Amino acid sequence: MRIRRILAAVIATAALAGLGLTGAATATAQGAPSYVTPSECKQGGGTADLTDNLCKGGTHNGEKID
Repeated sequence: MRIRRILAAVIATAALAGLGLTGAATATAQGAPSYVTPSECKQGGGTADLTDNLCKGGTHNGEKID
């Protein structure tokens, strides 16, 4: 019986730790918008659209251009 309680506590701790890590990742992903330079946009495979100030395509797709 004691082993079951210990096992349940270990599983609950692991589940809560997993939720904490997921929350931290979400918080950083939704932080302040990132800015890239036109050259960084091009190096990432995108096209700098200076009329909308956005990088279109590549690894920086949708990021604002500074």
